[in-house]
Amino acid sequence: MAKQLEINELWLERIREQVEGLEYGSVQIVVHDGRIVQIERTERKRFDTVQRSPAAVQRRVNQA
Repeated sequence: MAKQLEINELWLERIREQVEGLEYGSVQIVVHDGRIVQIERTERKRFDTVQRSPAAVQRRVNQA
């Protein structure tokens, strides 16, 4: 049978801090023997691609 997860206000605050401000990504909580031992945060940054006009593309081709 699974152990009861031990969690207190300190861990709740740590989790809240990691999730706060996260736009794209994930927060993973690692549990060993029913206790939180680690929080992993992976953040992704998304950048919009710049659309070039056909004239700008043609100028680059002519310069090469």
